[in-house]
Amino acid sequence: MNLLKSLAAVSSMTLFSRVLGFVRDAIVARFFGAGMATDAFFVAFKLPNLLRRIFAEGAFSQAFVPILAEYKSQQGEEASKIFISYIAGLLTLILALVTIVGIIAAPIVIMITAPGFTQPMEKFELSVLMLRITFPYIFLISLASLVGAILNTWNRFSVPAFAPTFLNISMIGFTLFASPYFHPPILALAASILVGGVLQILYQLPYLKNIGMLVLPRINLKDSGVWRVLKQMGPAILGVSVGQISLIINTIFASFLISGSISWMYYADRLMEFPAGVLGAALGTILLPSMSRAFARSDFDEYSQLLDWGLRLCFLLALPAAVALGIIAKPLIATLFEYGKFTATDTAMTQQALVAYSVGLLGLILVKVLAPAFYSRQDIKTPVRIAIATLILTQVMNLLFIVPLKHAGLSLSIGIAACFNAGLLFWMLRRKQLYRPQPGWSAFLGKVIFSVLMMALVLWLMLMWLPDWSAGGMLSRLGRLCLLIIAGVTAYFGALVLLGFKLRHFVKRVH
Repeated sequence: MNLLKSLAAVSSMTLFSRVLGFVRDAIVARFFGAGMATDAFFVAFKLPNLLRRIFAEGAFSQAFVPILAEYKSQQGEEASKIFISYIAGLLTLILALVTIVGIIAAPIVIMITAPGFTQPMEKFELSVLMLRITFPYIFLISLASLVGAILNTWNRFSVPAFAPTFLNISMIGFTLFASPYFHPPILALAASILVGGVLQILYQLPYLKNIGMLVLPRINLKDSGVWRVLKQMGPAILGVSVGQISLIINTIFASFLISGSISWMYYADRLMEFPAGVLGAALGTILLPSMSRAFARSDFDEYSQLLDWGLRLCFLLALPAAVALGIIAKPLIATLFEYGKFTATDTAMTQQALVAYSVGLLGLILVKVLAPAFYSRQDIKTPVRIAIATLILTQVMNLLFIVPLKHAGLSLSIGIAACFNAGLLFWMLRRKQLYRPQPGWSAFLGKVIFSVLMMALVLWLMLMWLPDWSAGGMLSRLGRLCLLIIAGVTAYFGALVLLGFKLRHFVKRVH
């Protein structure tokens, strides 16, 4: 299997989904703006989304995928099928209980996670109602993520990468066509979340059947594989929860700021998550099963080479993305969102958050490569300890930055903490002698940094030449934004080619 081709396939599917996500956010911003109603929706949607990351994409995947890869390589497909049925039964039971509790306790959850929403009462009641509507999403999307994890282990990477597209389609459809039939109209967004979750499961099931892994969930707590996953999930839940707790605390801080603060951070986070998903999540998705198989075979040279390949790609693509994101923050936000109820002030406030987030983009993407290096070895405790240290640092910086920088200070603390997290993970890998860098890193970094500087210069000159970004309609702004992006990409990769960069240097094959 050619990992570079697999990465391109996953990244292209993720890219399509993220672009559609921007269309979705642009439509939501145009219809609902940034205010009390959108703040209530984003808080309500964030909570089941955070739990999804804990139970499915986060702790569960970290514990499940390495053990499933071991079953597949050492015990065969029949044993893997039985193991999957037991895990599916356990996950279904846990998710059903969590969903029921979440719906019943919605008012308490809102009071804890967004205490600033208790007044006015209208805002609180709207948040509670939308949380109750969206909470079953955790059940649906977690099962979809389980299916996706199985498909990834069988190297069907592009199918789970495309699945989130259905959530975007649902949200766009409900906003454009169903919102007039809801009162208030923002409730249409909450309903669209449930429909999107169902569609993501239904889309992946035929592919699961094609690989022979479509099984009925069964509960068997005596199975040794199930207990291994449960034992791994304990520290994994703690580790993933630390990151999600940090986001919840940020929401608590932001709930005391002026209305719109949560929405500004949300839109900035969406833009920051675009390169993080297209590159970081795609790399993590591909590397986790590949490194897990290498570890199961005791092929430690292959393990280290896979990690080196992933780190080089991070610096090659994430560093220019971080710099570019900070430079063209205003053009991006104005082009995508500044229409209808989304004002120039909203653009300026979102820009502040995005520039702050861009500081930590490289660190965030590096974490998505470095953490799977531990998970693939079934070592979850080390990333957990580092995550706890990162949480403490984040909250200290929140207290320092929130008064002078307001919502942008909360974004900056997340960015700096991501770099701190990545640095500690790398240090531990080197300290344990799990990673041996391949030759040529100094020359490689020198070429990348020089090319990034050339790109930054071109972008700065282009911004000086182009007209104000609030002028013109969407097509005019999109045209200018495309011109700006093409100029930056050409400058960066053109400089790399002149310095001797070759695509074949990044081809990586695994068995």
